[in-house]
Amino acid sequence: MRVVILCGGESSERDVSLASGRSVAQALLERGHEVVLVDPAAAVPVLAGPLHPGDTVDEIGVAKEPPSLSDQQQWRQRMYAALTGGPVLDLLRGADAVFLALHGGWGEDGHVQMLLEMADIPFTGAGSAACAAAWHKGRAQAVLGAAGLPVVERALWRPGDGDVPENVARLVAAGPVVAKPAADGSSVSVYRIDSLSQLRQVSSEVRSRGVELLVEPFLPGREFTVAVVGDQVLPVIEIELTTPVWDYAAKYQPGAVSEVCPAHVPAAFASRLQEVALHAHRALGFDGDSYSRTDFRCDSGGEPMCLEVNALPGLTATSLLPLAATGAGWTYPDLVQHILDLAMH
Repeated sequence: MRVVILCGGESSERDVSLASGRSVAQALLERGHEVVLVDPAAAVPVLAGPLHPGDTVDEIGVAKEPPSLSDQQQWRQRMYAALTGGPVLDLLRGADAVFLALHGGWGEDGHVQMLLEMADIPFTGAGSAACAAAWHKGRAQAVLGAAGLPVVERALWRPGDGDVPENVARLVAAGPVVAKPAADGSSVSVYRIDSLSQLRQVSSEVRSRGVELLVEPFLPGREFTVAVVGDQVLPVIEIELTTPVWDYAAKYQPGAVSEVCPAHVPAAFASRLQEVALHAHRALGFDGDSYSRTDFRCDSGGEPMCLEVNALPGLTATSLLPLAATGAGWTYPDLVQHILDLAMH
């Protein structure tokens, strides 16, 4: 099968996506597929290919900091041009399937999925509507809450608003909060906030980008994540932090976090998390041909709250979804092949 892997892209998660793309390429080569590795935001989009079984792909690391906004804007212009005409679009149309290893931004918010749907090109992961529903954390929380899932109270501070809105100020007054962009990934610009003055300082960085700031109570309990692939729920992972919040640096730098799979929790508690993850997956419109990863954090009483659902979770060799797959008895190539098989259905 000829598979085009889209990776890199224009988002703050570009480095993670490039690493995912290379890992996926190597796994597909091991499974006997022909592979073309494409970064639609690069000056020269085709990174490698066509590659054939027996070829190898070097892995790359992830930088300590996400890219600058100016770089992201430049990449976005290139990406739009590449995906709407020319040789990249021809490559996509000539593929048996497109494997989306894009994370964040246009790769995860439904833009790329809609283009592929319009061109009738098979691709991995959820469709455009489900991706859009999951991408904005505030709107996704409203959907999950309406579906009866456990969520925390959240408030949005929009770029056009003046000073701290009343509902945001009320959350800060009640205790520590977490502030983060309403639509971004890889825990970029995630802060623990203890005062209004600190919130104002943080908000200037996020809201200056034209992005809504989402504010929610800080949950002091344990953190878990649960992946769903097709209709199968994978084992629960516990994320043991050495930092107050799970930010970009904690995710991608060695020693900042310990990930335990399967989590050391009672069976009933694990089953409950898995049930909620599957319910969240379906509530946001993910079907049996897609995959997702739902993040949880517990409150002071030990009750797990559903934080968000990731439409295209990381696929690097050390990412959480591959770890969960290992816990289910799958190898990394097994996981990648399964995701590809779902797309072909």
